[in-house]
Amino acid sequence: MNSLKAFVAGALLITFSLTATFGQASRFDVANMDPKTAACADFYQYANGGWLTANPIPGAYPAWGIANVLNEKNRDVLHDILAAAAKNAAAKKGSNEQKVGDYYASCMDEAKIEADGLKPIQAELDLVNKVTDQKSLQAEIAHLHTFGYNAVFGSGSNRDFKNAADVIIGIQQGGLGLPTRDYYFKDDPRSKMIRDEYAKHVAKMFELMGDDTSKAASAAQAVMTLETKLAEASKAPTDLREPEKLYHRMPITAVKDLAPTFDWVSYSQNVAHSKADVNVATPDFFKAMETQLNERSMSDWQAYLRWNIINRAASGLSSKFVDEDFHFKGTILSGIKENLPRWKRCVAGTDGALGEALGAVYVQKAFPPTAKARALTMVRNLEAALKTDITVLSWMSEATRKQAIVKLDAFLNKIGYPDKWRDYSSLAIDRGSYQTNRLRVGAFNEQRDWNKVGKPVDRMEWGMSPPTVNAYYNPQNNEIVFPAGILQPPFFDPDADDALNYGGMGSVIGHEMTHGFDDQGAKFDPSGNLAKWWTDADLKAFKERAQCIINQFNGFEVEKGLNLDGKLVQGESIADLGGLVVAYAAFQKSLAGKPRPANIDGFTPEQRFFLGYARGWATNIRPEFARLLALQDPHPLNKFRVNGPLSNLPQFAAAFQCQEGDAMVRPEKDRCVIW
Repeated sequence: MNSLKAFVAGALLITFSLTATFGQASRFDVANMDPKTAACADFYQYANGGWLTANPIPGAYPAWGIANVLNEKNRDVLHDILAAAAKNAAAKKGSNEQKVGDYYASCMDEAKIEADGLKPIQAELDLVNKVTDQKSLQAEIAHLHTFGYNAVFGSGSNRDFKNAADVIIGIQQGGLGLPTRDYYFKDDPRSKMIRDEYAKHVAKMFELMGDDTSKAASAAQAVMTLETKLAEASKAPTDLREPEKLYHRMPITAVKDLAPTFDWVSYSQNVAHSKADVNVATPDFFKAMETQLNERSMSDWQAYLRWNIINRAASGLSSKFVDEDFHFKGTILSGIKENLPRWKRCVAGTDGALGEALGAVYVQKAFPPTAKARALTMVRNLEAALKTDITVLSWMSEATRKQAIVKLDAFLNKIGYPDKWRDYSSLAIDRGSYQTNRLRVGAFNEQRDWNKVGKPVDRMEWGMSPPTVNAYYNPQNNEIVFPAGILQPPFFDPDADDALNYGGMGSVIGHEMTHGFDDQGAKFDPSGNLAKWWTDADLKAFKERAQCIINQFNGFEVEKGLNLDGKLVQGESIADLGGLVVAYAAFQKSLAGKPRPANIDGFTPEQRFFLGYARGWATNIRPEFARLLALQDPHPLNKFRVNGPLSNLPQFAAAFQCQEGDAMVRPEKDRCVIW
């Protein structure tokens, strides 16, 4: 699915893995620290240096971090569920157990996958060979979109930015094989190397499909030329963070003014199955698409569409395609040395395809009702702390303050798992072909998405599966969502002291809550509509404070010649800082009226709060992957997610007796203060 829903969901993004042990009485292993580094010099290294040294990156990972204690644990639980389902020949046909078992079994059937070769996608390739004119070209683009392919442009259901209750059609830029537009133009040595390797990769895939060397090279060049033209008209990641610049609602017939060659009415009928209005997120892109439709030969378009098919399918085909796909996406782009074991890929694939069918069993095993109740209590405590903070902000006027509290009170909290599970009854899954199952899932998801157009919004729908180790805020739903996967140690530990829990899970909750008031969330009202609810003076004051964050993160060096893009990461960095402020306030409130907790491992409760925060971000990362993230990811690299916000907090400096002049204490004139 290529809709704008990805734009409006601010996720925490904990994507890395680890193997730390948290079974000691203190629930915090001091051996993971680096006593040789001063807390006030580099708190990330101080809190995590021992762990970083003891946990080098395994060959199959681009990074190896503290979240993997959950990722690996959850994967093992899912593996047990799937292995049992795959062995259950008596599972009722059409049941969720049959579907997850068969999907996993089809993925694990390497012998059949090897024997099938290109057979599972041959029918799709044959359709591309029949593209001879505009009518057949556009029909094939539309056909691929029904499976969720990112051919030429992206599309999907789109909640209207200015009326979140209205679901319309959305179209936006897409069609690129490299991560972002900049990869096609940057002239530094590594960017040039990646472009060269990409062209070789595309050609190699064509050769694996049966083209001779000359034809493969020619086809790869056609793909590069076409994608480069599309990239020229694509917005950069920073520009895609500005919703007001992505809102251009019009009737489907009016889209013809942007790209008159394309039959938009036919597309809306055959793909969207609707005559609803369209939001054209990136109009200039479609003007460029119009040019390419008329200037590129049909043989060029055939090459491009064949590439789209094999690029999407490769990881589910025979080993030669899997290996070449991994070589570029894993090794070249991310520096990974080896692919994950097949069972791990198949567990992840099944979770991605049938996440709620699998998640319903997962939560029974891994997330008791008591955990959900305690997590909800913590969310309520954080909301109370944020409300208190808003009421005393010196830079916010009473008019804006009142509206901010209305928005906070309107938050929809989702904890652990959905109240109503997704219905997979119309999705057919069997053990015949793994790739065929993948195509069916793609078609099922697309149809399900398009069915939302013109219908009432289901605010109870989830955007992540229950085992996911992550969280998100969605401004159009004004919701904060915490899957069961992250509500476990070390982030949320029923046996840990409040200091660790508020520093760990509390900061995650606070992070998602303050997304409602970051550079994007602040533009949406309590009902999820893009609307101005700030006074001009307050908005100006907020932007000045946000600019402090931008300036600070612009100064963080990823590698020589490459710094973070402060504008790109400002939303997540605002949420990190705000989340810490709110979580710390909630933690302090939790101590009110109680005897002061004793020091543990020689650390005060306040120090343990910040140690609990920092340990959640401990990550070793390959330089290739660090660069990849820095160029496209709105999340800062983990080291900067610790040292950046903490250096702004007097609460942190007080806890560790840091002084002016220490690296972890920003000069008062440069200190970023929002919440």
